[in-house]
Amino acid sequence: MTSLNQTLFDKSQQLIPGGVNSPVRAFRSVGGTPIFFKKGLGSKLWDVDGKEYIDYINSWGPMIVGHAHPAVIKAVQEVAANSLSFGAPTGLELEMAEVINKLVPSMEQVRLVSSGTEATMSAIRVARGFTGRNKIVKFEGCYHGHSDALLVKAGSGLLTFGENNAQAVPSSAGVPAEVVAHTLTLEYNNVQALKELFSKIGNEIACVIIEPVVGNMNLIVPTQEFLQTLRELCTKHGAILIFDEVMTGFRVALGGAQALYNIKPDMTTLGKVIGGGMPVGAFGGRKDIMQCLAPIGAVYQAGTLSGNPVAVTAGLATLKIIQENGFHDKLTAQTKKLIDGLVLAAKEANVTFSAQSVGGMFGLYFCEKCPTSYDEVMQSNKEHFNKFFHSMLDSGIYLGPSAFEAGFVSAALSDEDVAFTIKAAKKAFQSLVAS
Repeated sequence: MTSLNQTLFDKSQQLIPGGVNSPVRAFRSVGGTPIFFKKGLGSKLWDVDGKEYIDYINSWGPMIVGHAHPAVIKAVQEVAANSLSFGAPTGLELEMAEVINKLVPSMEQVRLVSSGTEATMSAIRVARGFTGRNKIVKFEGCYHGHSDALLVKAGSGLLTFGENNAQAVPSSAGVPAEVVAHTLTLEYNNVQALKELFSKIGNEIACVIIEPVVGNMNLIVPTQEFLQTLRELCTKHGAILIFDEVMTGFRVALGGAQALYNIKPDMTTLGKVIGGGMPVGAFGGRKDIMQCLAPIGAVYQAGTLSGNPVAVTAGLATLKIIQENGFHDKLTAQTKKLIDGLVLAAKEANVTFSAQSVGGMFGLYFCEKCPTSYDEVMQSNKEHFNKFFHSMLDSGIYLGPSAFEAGFVSAALSDEDVAFTIKAAKKAFQSLVAS
């Protein structure tokens, strides 16, 4: 009997390119049929065939308090009754700006948008407008949305589907080479390369954009020296340091990665958690930089649905919950419990495997030690991951369908969920040895 998942995917491929509205959902990296979901509650998901899964994607991060949290759903229902959109200012936008500034003090002024891609694209435009410079610097394997100038060695889905890795060559068709000519790419965690680049052209660099904890080539943790050196060089040469905290914001710590590592960027981009499952993004930073934006400055940016009241309400309700005492301590501890259990299970099965976590994010790698750069990530055993993924999926564990994606834990994840996951992993690791 054909599953409803397969039926829907077959139909979708006739009307939607690849049958999906975001590439990694297609399961091209791991093979098989993508899962179509109909319900989420707490730490669980149910697909259209009625099968239950423990969710370790959590909408790629936003569902930090779990699916369909009663407080979030109630708030959304109440505000939706007043209209879904105005295209005009609301007090909710101001409330969101105040909360963001309170939790991320480096963001003295904030502008709301509708996605992480829009936030990073806009932040870079502002940085260029403020400095009067053109060159931007990013890092191999870091993904900052699909705007043209950033699609160079851009990680995540692009790693999954293959890309041209030459310097300053676009990772996607449809992006003219001249558009990325001003985009420079460095190796993540490479302090010496940073110093050499800034010594040569530091005064030409408008900004450096970075995932302060990488989530788009699996989870890569920065060294303190790397982030500190980056901050010092940007300050010395007048370049704008942009922390892309779309994934890490409020997930690795209440104040984001910048609070965790005590590094103050000039600008920050946010998304995911601040929407609580709805499409919201934000960018902000020093007031003197943000004053470049229209209508008071010469840098133009606009959006009809920016600050949408329903989406902002979902985010505000989520941010209220994560400010409760001990929220992040518990989230961090539960994530580490999961990772420690998986590492032990792999060791007992004699499978080459490593894992790590930061806050509510985690990375799984089929290699001896946790990678620190793009090149090291690429050396992991992708075939082993794919087999592990399908074994876990069969057991009701929903992981990211690519060896290049980080995982996300929600506060709804119970001890029973963790124990069930580790039990499933033991079976999966044993099947790798048997094969």
